[in-house]
Amino acid sequence: MCDTDVHGTCDPRHDVGRMINTISHQLKRQMCMHEPEDSLKTNMQRLVLHYILFQSLQRDIYQKDVEKEFHIRRSTATGTLQILEKNGFITREPVKEDARLKKLVPTEKAKGVRRHILENIRYVEELLARGIPEEKLAVCREVLEQMSENLSVDEKRREEITDHE
Repeated sequence: MCDTDVHGTCDPRHDVGRMINTISHQLKRQMCMHEPEDSLKTNMQRLVLHYILFQSLQRDIYQKDVEKEFHIRRSTATGTLQILEKNGFITREPVKEDARLKKLVPTEKAKGVRRHILENIRYVEELLARGIPEEKLAVCREVLEQMSENLSVDEKRREEITDHE
């Protein structure tokens, strides 16, 4: 996707992956600027806790849900959830039907930062969308979803190839 000039050289400013990576780093810095020092340490922790806080109001949440929602591997989800549990934001409670399953339950400490997390996410979302017409944002969301799907399909294909070797 990198645009090339007449000499065949690549202009990295037009490389979509690089642009997404740059925005990701900017987002992480922005989120950290508005966090109390003793709070969550990474953007992933904030996003996962936000997801657990709000989804658990409607249904039981499990590690598999976190993996699927954020397109992350089990090891990444495990590490993030262990930190949230260690820092007192969630507990893992056994499920009656299957003792191996543990639902993720936000603690009072987590509920205490709910408003702050939501305000922070809203602020950053508004900042990202500032000056961009809604129709362009809709196209952007659609394109980003398709890119994510493309990557997911390719990842599954590669896993299947690896499993068959």
